[in-house]
Amino acid sequence: MTRLRSALASATVLVLGSAAAPASAPIPGPACSAAVRDVTVDPRLTSLFTAYGNDNGRVDDWTGADGTYSLRLPGGRQLWIFSDTFLGRVNPDGSRPPVVTEGGTTVLLNNSFAVERAGRLVTIHGGTAERPVALMPPRDRDHWFWAGDATLAGGIVEVTYQEYARGEQAWDWRRNVLARFAPGRLDRPIGVHALPSGRGVAWGAGILEDAGHTYVYGVEDLGSRKFMHLARVRGGSLLGRWEFRTAGGSWSPDEAESGRLMSGVANEYSVTRVGSGYVLITHDTSEPLSPNIVAYSSCSAAGPFTARQHVYTTPETGGNVFTYNAHAHPGVPGSGLVVSYNVNSVASADHYRDVSLYRPRFLDVKLAPE
Repeated sequence: MTRLRSALASATVLVLGSAAAPASAPIPGPACSAAVRDVTVDPRLTSLFTAYGNDNGRVDDWTGADGTYSLRLPGGRQLWIFSDTFLGRVNPDGSRPPVVTEGGTTVLLNNSFAVERAGRLVTIHGGTAERPVALMPPRDRDHWFWAGDATLAGGIVEVTYQEYARGEQAWDWRRNVLARFAPGRLDRPIGVHALPSGRGVAWGAGILEDAGHTYVYGVEDLGSRKFMHLARVRGGSLLGRWEFRTAGGSWSPDEAESGRLMSGVANEYSVTRVGSGYVLITHDTSEPLSPNIVAYSSCSAAGPFTARQHVYTTPETGGNVFTYNAHAHPGVPGSGLVVSYNVNSVASADHYRDVSLYRPRFLDVKLAPE
C-alpha cells in the first residue's frame, strides 16, 4: 500500500533487531572534511509536524507521508515535498482510518506538497477538498510519480519526479521528468518535461547549487546494491544542457557514459556545502534495512566521498518497523544541519494502528571542520 521503496526488494533476509552503531573506525578524510560533533532531535520540526498531522480541522489535510524534500520559496515560505501521503482524520486513540480502497475514509496520494509559513503548514494537492488527487496525476492506474529533490530557477519551482509502474517487481522504474510550478499556484504544474532516462538512473535523489552549476545526484538501484551517479547543468534550471560524470572523473554530454561513483547510497540522499568541503548524508544501504545514517566528506561536489562517519542510529527500527532515505535540508533553520529520515513498516496494519509511524523524523546535526 505505502511506499517501501527498494529497501524491501533488496533484502533477501529481513533482519530488524536492535540498532547498534558500526564497529569500524572512521577512515581519515581529506583536509576539507567535516566531523560530526553532536546530533539531537529537532524540537521545532518534531512539534510542527506532530501538531499538523494530528489536527482534524480539515478533512483533506496531511496525516503522514514519506519523501520529505524541502525548498525555500520567495517571501520566506518553506515548501515541503512529499511522495506517498495520507490525507484525512486522526482517531482519538492516535490511529487512522483505513484507506478508501479498504473501506475507510483515509485518502492515499502518491505525491503532495505542504507549505510552511509563520509556523503553520497547509496541505496542497490536486483535485478538490472532496476529491483530492496527486499533484502529478499518473497516466493510468498502473503508473505513478514519486518526488525527488527540487530547485528554484528564475522564480519557478522545479521538482524532479520518477515515474514507476506495476510490473514483475512490486514496482518498476520507468523514467524521470521535471515538473515546473509557479510559486503562487502550486496545486498544478505549469509544465512537465522529460529528463534524461536512458541510463536507468533515477535522477533527483539530491540537488546542490554550487559555483555556477546545479548538480543533480542520482541512484542506480539494483536492489541489493545502489550506486551514486552525478550530472550537472550550468545555471539554475534543470532544463539546461546536462553533462554526466564519468567513472574516470571527466564530464560527458552522453548519458550512456554516466559512471558509478560509489555504492552504499540510498534512493534519497544529500550533498551539502559545509565550510570548504562537501558532506554526503545517506542511510547506509550496504546492509539490508540498516538503521544507521552515515556521512562522507569530499573537497568537491563531484567527490570522491570518503571519511565515512556514523551520524545516528534510528531508535524506531525494530520488529516490523524500518527507517530509510535520510538526507539534509540546508535551507531549513535548525541548531545544526537539519536532517530528515522516514519511518515505515512491513505490516500495513501498523500504519492504521499508530498515526505517528508514517511521518518524517528530524535531526539537528552539528558539523565542524576537522
